Amino acid sequence: MVVPSATGTEPRKITINDVAKSAGVSRQTVSRALNDKDEIDSVTKQRVLDAARALGYRPSRFARGLVRQDTMTIGLVIPDLLNPFFTEVAAAALEAARTRGWQVVVYDTGDRAEEELGTLQVISSQVDAVIGYFSCPESELEKFTRGMPVVLIGREQRTRFSAIQIDGAAGVHAAVAHLVARGHTRIGMLDHHTRAEPSIRHEWFTTAATAHGIEAGLMVPADQTADGGGSALRELLTDHPDVTAVLTFNDIIAIGALREGRRLGRSIPQELAVIGFDGLQLGALVEPPLTSVALDTRRLGALAIEQVARLLSGEEALMGDDLVVRGELRLSGSA
Repeated sequence: MVVPSATGTEPRKITINDVAKSAGVSRQTVSRALNDKDEIDSVTKQRVLDAARALGYRPSRFARGLVRQDTMTIGLVIPDLLNPFFTEVAAAALEAARTRGWQVVVYDTGDRAEEELGTLQVISSQVDAVIGYFSCPESELEKFTRGMPVVLIGREQRTRFSAIQIDGAAGVHAAVAHLVARGHTRIGMLDHHTRAEPSIRHEWFTTAATAHGIEAGLMVPADQTADGGGSALRELLTDHPDVTAVLTFNDIIAIGALREGRRLGRSIPQELAVIGFDGLQLGALVEPPLTSVALDTRRLGALAIEQVARLLSGEEALMGDDLVVRGELRLSGSA
């Protein structure tokens, strides 16, 4: 059975959530009933089965028991595998999946919206769950995944899907406090987003700078590459030569800024302090080593797999703080 979509133009596949709503129970209870688990009473189990039959619900391969948990296939969608941050997260997810005996198929969308939609079309019938990074409208994501478990990584805005959140507010505040304590009063930001639509990381910087009485408008957008970081720093110092410190959207931009600062004759960190965001292993290999607001990339990947496992099995899903990865200031030679 199918029901009309929200637009009324195409049918929508019945999902486990529809059964749960009809039976007046949670999706975990539906999963337990369909898998004939003993944790629920017989009356509730029968009510779930009756609701599923009335709606014509067809459970997933996993719920029907046609595959074992150790043969699950997870689709991992990454925007750019050339960016070491995403590579580290992917490696952590692969390791966590491997311990469960799961297969993971990795898709690189090249940070292009059209490639993202094409990937969703391909994987929708090939995997049991989807994790990763998406910029497409949630309506598109829901249309292609059709009720299968979806776990987003690094989502910074509200979402109807399960999401691993990144909270760098405290780490950025610590970074600004560290710079202020060392006498910096002209601090710039190299953001990935535009001036008209700054990133959440710039908002964290603005809040921290304002708290310390520092001007927060010294922002230049940068491509997420080392060259992009170098170009953005050059523009910032051309317009504001008195800037003595910069925070950046990520470590790759920071490494480019560090390199360009030296090329421009600024000693690091005496005349120009540089702080990145991500805490990549790569930051320890540059000279001087990069100070960064570091994220636990291993936890990001592992949490995504753990949440998928819970959603598939009908266990209670992780909620709230358990889905948050916080950035912490990691001091090194660049600041």
